[in-house]
Order: sequence, then structure tokens, then C-alpha cells
Amino acid sequence: MTEFSGGWIPLDVTDARAVHRVMLDFAPTAVVHLAAMSKVEPCEQQREACWAVNVHATERLARACHRQGAHLVFLSTDFVFDGSAGPYAETDLPAPINAYGRSKLAAENAIHGSALSAWTTLRTTLGFGDVVGYPEGRLNLATFLVRELSAGREVRVTSDQYRTPTYIPDLAEAIALVIRDRQHGLYHIAGQEYVSTRAFAERLADRYGYDRSLLRPVTTDELHPGAPRPLRAGLVTLRAQTELGFRATPLDDALDQLGRQLGVGPPAGGSGGR
Repeated sequence: MTEFSGGWIPLDVTDARAVHRVMLDFAPTAVVHLAAMSKVEPCEQQREACWAVNVHATERLARACHRQGAHLVFLSTDFVFDGSAGPYAETDLPAPINAYGRSKLAAENAIHGSALSAWTTLRTTLGFGDVVGYPEGRLNLATFLVRELSAGREVRVTSDQYRTPTYIPDLAEAIALVIRDRQHGLYHIAGQEYVSTRAFAERLADRYGYDRSLLRPVTTDELHPGAPRPLRAGLVTLRAQTELGFRATPLDDALDQLGRQLGVGPPAGGSGGR
């Protein structure tokens, strides 16, 4: 029997026997598959490892969920698109331009083509928020900006990369909705606003009272010379709104909520920005 304490156990999703043992021990009715190799440069440099984690482990979990009769919820990305014409709907044709995007698309296809019928793929983009339980040093764009700007350090931000930033509590709510209502298929889960990384950083700096002159705009090629990124990605969420009742928190409201969690920005009831 697997030891279980504190609400979680570690699991190496590339270990077939470990996955099988956990499925037997816990007999889940739903599995939310969030494990991934998601940093773009390491995926380019370590393609076999990327494929092992992102594709083969997903295939293994799909088979395990089929045997168990469990609903598999898989988290994917707007990086399955080439970024030439975003934001993208579920009906748009994927065309990834880096190893990370190719691996996530292959994982999607492995699930969709498996014997598993109870599956949901949620594509999302540029998640931000205060994530309890993340390993130390695991930052998202917002928490990275808070750390750097609060210390008065300059931050390079891309001005040519556009996304629909996703508040992580909204993504968690979407996951809960598809599990509760047993909704199957492909859905895009993202924020309402289509903004550049630079614009997002400026909004955060203004609302939290940081010096926006510390933000130095650069191109994606300058910041990430080792691996291409889709420049105009982002996601359209109309299907999720219609079929799931998904509603994204407005960006400024999400930043204010996050600021209160982190203890930064204007006091409650105050006004952000200058």
C-alpha cells in the first residue's frame, strides 16, 4: 500500500509500475494530469526527456484511466499553435513551432485517439497567481515580476509576444466544473484580455506601485534565442463560456486579488495605478 499523508504523495509519471500502483491504491474517479516538462529551452535541448514526460507518460495515464474507468483531465497549451493569427479557438488548426508545443500536441492526440472515452483537454496560456504548494523557486510571470520589481531590479519583458493571461484560480474552477459535470472534449480556458507580455508587466507594476521604468522591452528573439515562441498566441474561450459556464476574472481584478494574497499593492478599497 502506498503511504499517504499530508494530502499528497510524490509520483514519477514516467514510472509505469508507480502509476499502476497509485491507480490501484486510490481507485480515482478522476485524474487531473498537470505533470509536464514545460520550460521551452530544456524541451529543445532534451527532446527525449521532453517526449518521455509529456507524451509517453500521458499515454500511460490514459491507459490507466481506461482500465480504472476514471475521467482524465489533461492540461495543454496555446503553444500548440504557431502564433501567426491568435487568439485561437478550438477549431483552429494546431501547428507548433517548438519541441514543447509538439510534445503537448502529440499528448493531446494520444488521448483523443486512445480507447479512453471520458477525457477532457483544457488548453490554457500564461497562468499567473499565487500557487500554494509549488516547489520553491517555481515562479510564474506575475510572482517573478513581484520578486524582481520589489527588489528594484530591472526586468526584460517581451513586447512582441501576445497572450490571454490566465488567472490560476479561474483555471482551477474550470477543472472543477468539467469534473463535476463530466464534461468531455477540448476546451480553451484563458483570460478575457489579449495583451503583450510587456503590457501585462506594466499593468502589474502600476497596480502594485512599482517603478515601471525597471521594465526593459525586448523582442522574443532577444530574450529567448535558444527556442522559438509563437508571437501571437492566446485563446478564445467562447466554447467554455457556453458549455461550461466558464467566466474569467477581469485582469485588473485578478491582479488586485493576487496583490492582496502577496501583501503588495494598494490597501483594500484603494486604487491601483498612477
